[in-house]
Amino acid sequence: MDEQKTTGIQRSSTRTKRVRKKKKNQLPFGIAVLVLAIIFGILLGTKNQGMPIFWITGLAFGYILQRSRFCFTASMRDPFLTGSTSLTRTVLTAFAITTIGFAAIKYGAFIKGLPIPGQSYVVPISFATAAGAFMFGVGMVIAGGCASGTLMRVGEGFTMQILSLFFFIIGSLWGAHDFGWWKLNVILKGKAVFLPDVFGWIGAVIIQLLIIAMLWIAADKWENRKNLT
Repeated sequence: MDEQKTTGIQRSSTRTKRVRKKKKNQLPFGIAVLVLAIIFGILLGTKNQGMPIFWITGLAFGYILQRSRFCFTASMRDPFLTGSTSLTRTVLTAFAITTIGFAAIKYGAFIKGLPIPGQSYVVPISFATAAGAFMFGVGMVIAGGCASGTLMRVGEGFTMQILSLFFFIIGSLWGAHDFGWWKLNVILKGKAVFLPDVFGWIGAVIIQLLIIAMLWIAADKWENRKNLT
């Protein structure tokens, strides 16, 4: 009996030591990576003056995504899996802010008689839109992340995301190869809709913000209902 107690005490003390084991200081590694990033940015600047800006912007976005755990996939997936809509509401808030910002930029160019930036992205809505959205949505849920989330987790060393990134590249190349056929036979048969042409600039912004607000309220009510059940 005494031997069993002694053995139990030894095991619990061993577990305590393991739990209290100090984490390895990663500060030197962080400083080394920062120095390498700065050196690489300087080297990019010798080739092209604009490249360091892209490099810094990419690093900043990656850091923000990693620290905030921001993921478009989770914003659409979590309401159904966990009932949480915090990311969903965050994405909707971002959409509202960018709606105002992009509308201001486009309207500024419009009243000056300049080409409206970004009009090449106003493309016809067709069956390809729905099919692509469904396939991409299924792929994102299975892979556990969208393009940004996959890249972020590759940097964290997740093996599954490395595999996802590989097939993401394969799928993108395949899609680019077949895009001409889809555009000619499916996409161009749809109709492009630019909301300011239909509702006017102010009306388009108000309608889009109202839709976003209704989705935000619906997401909030969804989470509250899930918490009550």
